[in-house]
Amino acid sequence: MADHNLNVLVIAGPTASGKSGLALRLAEELGGVVINADSMQVYSDLRVLTARPSIEDEARVPHKLYGYLDGAEVCTAAAWAARAAEEITTARNNNQVPIVVGGTGLYLKALIEGLSDIPEVPLEVRQTARRLRLEQGNDALYQSLLDKDPEGAARLKPKDRQRVLRAWEVLEATGTPLHVWQAKSQPKPLIDGPFHTVLFQPLRENLYAACNGRFEVMLECGALAEVEALMARGLDLTLPVMKALGVPDLAAFVRGEMSLEDAVTKAQQHTRNYAKRQTTWFKGQFSASETLDAQYSESLFKEIFPKIRQYLLT
Repeated sequence: MADHNLNVLVIAGPTASGKSGLALRLAEELGGVVINADSMQVYSDLRVLTARPSIEDEARVPHKLYGYLDGAEVCTAAAWAARAAEEITTARNNNQVPIVVGGTGLYLKALIEGLSDIPEVPLEVRQTARRLRLEQGNDALYQSLLDKDPEGAARLKPKDRQRVLRAWEVLEATGTPLHVWQAKSQPKPLIDGPFHTVLFQPLRENLYAACNGRFEVMLECGALAEVEALMARGLDLTLPVMKALGVPDLAAFVRGEMSLEDAVTKAQQHTRNYAKRQTTWFKGQFSASETLDAQYSESLFKEIFPKIRQYLLT
């Protein structure tokens, strides 16, 4: 595509809403690069179970930041944002449209708004935090935070797993509460916009049906074999990849702790719960240029594409 004024497209929304399909079609039509913003699709171990684009789709247009980390590693929002900024710069230098797609809200927030200047949390502290949550539950982690930093804990909802975890990690690693670090420095975006954001917010019943159906397709395409291979590595259970949607449930089946039918039912329920949390987060914390109350489909593309193309040429 000709000069697009350095605009960055962001396609966001909950899992199973069709984001990747739109990103692929836009990249084909606009001469773009698809940049992953899903915290599980960064790992190489779970192509099927994390719904990464297929090998065939990746061959159609350039895809970046998919499967570039080993499951033994931990990816932070700051680390991802730095890599995404590099990929956006490269795309711009090549006169390609950067198309960021994913449903990890913290990643998108880090890219668009920036993050406060907070020291990196050591891996061992992250693993300790996740082990505490795994063994004792999120309530115990929140209570620990409340005992050590009442002011910081009061700013959080006890059930906000990600923020409670982050606050606990920072306090444990640095001895200084997260809210103090945040007050010391304003967020610094790693790259200039402008950003044009398209947000999918499908009707709940349609989204839940898509979550259920997609998991069944994943099973047919080898999701169980992926989990078996992952389990054979003997990785720490607190690592993010070991908690990817479907992994704990299918692992329980492999260990003989439940039937496959029960494992699938639980995995589908966990996926629906996650989609609901994503939907709530995007409604409250994400400002979109355009919101679509629908699943992505080819007919919808015909409606969306002219608007996006006009935006890029403005």
